Amino acid sequence: MSDADADSSLDRATDEALALFADDRRSHHALPADRPADRRAERTAHDVDDAPRGSTRAPFAYFPFDEIPVGGGVVDGGRSVGTTPRRPGPEDETGPATAIAPAFDAFPFIDVAEDEKRARHMTADATPHCAPHSTPWPTARAVAAAAAEALPAEERPLGDALGQVLAEPLVALTDLPSFDTSAMDGWAVSGPGPWRLPPPGEQDVLAGRPGTGPLRDGHALRIATGARIPAGATAVLRSEHGEVTMQGELLANRHVSHGQDIRPRGGECRQGDRLVPAGTVVTPPLLGLAAAAGYDTLTVTRRPRVDVLVLGDELLQEGLPEGGLIRDALGPMLGPWLRALGADPGEALRIGDDADALYAALDTSTADVVVTTGGTASGPVDHVHPTLHRLGAELLVDGVAVRPGHPMLLARLAPGRLVVGLPGNPLAAVAGLLTLAEPLLCALTGRAVDEPARAVPVEEVPGHPADTRLVPVTYAGGRGRVRPLRFHGPAMLRGLAAADALAVVPPGGAGRSVEVLKLP
Repeated sequence: MSDADADSSLDRATDEALALFADDRRSHHALPADRPADRRAERTAHDVDDAPRGSTRAPFAYFPFDEIPVGGGVVDGGRSVGTTPRRPGPEDETGPATAIAPAFDAFPFIDVAEDEKRARHMTADATPHCAPHSTPWPTARAVAAAAAEALPAEERPLGDALGQVLAEPLVALTDLPSFDTSAMDGWAVSGPGPWRLPPPGEQDVLAGRPGTGPLRDGHALRIATGARIPAGATAVLRSEHGEVTMQGELLANRHVSHGQDIRPRGGECRQGDRLVPAGTVVTPPLLGLAAAAGYDTLTVTRRPRVDVLVLGDELLQEGLPEGGLIRDALGPMLGPWLRALGADPGEALRIGDDADALYAALDTSTADVVVTTGGTASGPVDHVHPTLHRLGAELLVDGVAVRPGHPMLLARLAPGRLVVGLPGNPLAAVAGLLTLAEPLLCALTGRAVDEPARAVPVEEVPGHPADTRLVPVTYAGGRGRVRPLRFHGPAMLRGLAAADALAVVPPGGAGRSVEVLKLP
């Protein structure tokens, strides 16, 4: 090889290594925790202008693979807010790349000269996954909602159907109430008073007892709430509205109207009435209505079976963090969260950073959905993309333009088998849950996706120039107003634990109101 060829080869390798390094920077949210020394301190966008004057450390902007500017900074409103090395990609053949706005919620300040030096020592053979572009957040949710159909229906006893979704309308099997009943304790009376009473303790009308004979005009009988109204009765006189004389007559101390305090048969519904439509989530009140209407079982959509795979060698299951290890926050959180979304999650399986173990778990899983945590970026131990490729999976969503959580994904392994890849940072993983898992599980369970409510921020909620932001908020003086919480970094749970909802801040920032996603 000539010296010129060698130099050219070195230049190409350097360019590709720089591309790899830039992509590693772009995917910093999911870097493995065993590389803490390589992590730069994250700075939010409003800190960019605080960089030391004359410093060689420049704010680094992240870009999708085929949208890297050919050089220089990224301009936002005439102000340079980021620089990035030249990256090879499809634009080399199809035309110049299009610049997009940089990330807003995390600008690591890096030493460009130092990074170029480090990149020259990286081999160009490494070819980590690079998502060609990020799907807009609303589009990603729509794709997830359309990725599956409702699962088959099943019969469940009333006590086991809570939280599932009706696969058929709930139709009344009987009239409610099924006979005229007393709404109060008192006396069933016939005609205007005063009324004659039977001897004390005789012929009282009690709930659950056989009915008495017809009540004659001018007579009354003691009656309990819920008891069947005797034939001939015209009203119920409440206990507190009547008094019995020494002669055994019943007198009313106020006017008694015809039909007063009688619940007529079929007053709530008639047999065959449609009470609740299909697609309704079974709640405790619905269980009560179903029982009253004559049901012993309900026809509901089967709960999706979900396997949870927790990736990362750095995760501890118990005890205090030590020796570069951290506690696994997602394993304990995901099961209850998925159950609240209508799924039937199994116990979380901890795999670590083992590509073969991940392959085996995905290949042998019989769950409807597999949820993975971590490993969705393009670091040296991020195995999700290569494993999905090895399994021949179809990527439906590969990266979402949302902060935090942009390296999330949705893939189809085979008909009826889907994978939701969540980032490893806790708040970023929750963003993935609400972006991809929630609409997918709604589709599988047959429930409608809740329309986000809107609220007015009482404090400024900064936006990102190009991406949607999901910000933990708490209600401020009612559900119509929200206040952003401080601790909203991708790796933080403190803000989320105190939050009532997540505010959806569209690209460019919030207007007078924002959508809010409720939390379980």
